[in-house]
Amino acid sequence: MSIQIKLSTTLRDCVPDYVPETGLLFEPEDDTPLTAGELARRIGIPPEEVKIVMVNARQSELDSPVRDGDRVAYFPAVGGG
Repeated sequence: MSIQIKLSTTLRDCVPDYVPETGLLFEPEDDTPLTAGELARRIGIPPEEVKIVMVNARQSELDSPVRDGDRVAYFPAVGGG
């Protein structure tokens, strides 16, 4: 099982050695079903820091399942005015 992960802005600081151009390839050690929230925890991102989750280019929730071959992107809350 492998999952391609992309992180936006401040979430990149949560994962040591994250390379924005290539992202992160996550390969879990077991076949236990994962949600987007559990995946975030496993790579070191506190789920409460995630505002938007995209799974295969579709907006999803932290409790959405993540499967082999999926592309997952995490975005923090963004301020502005």
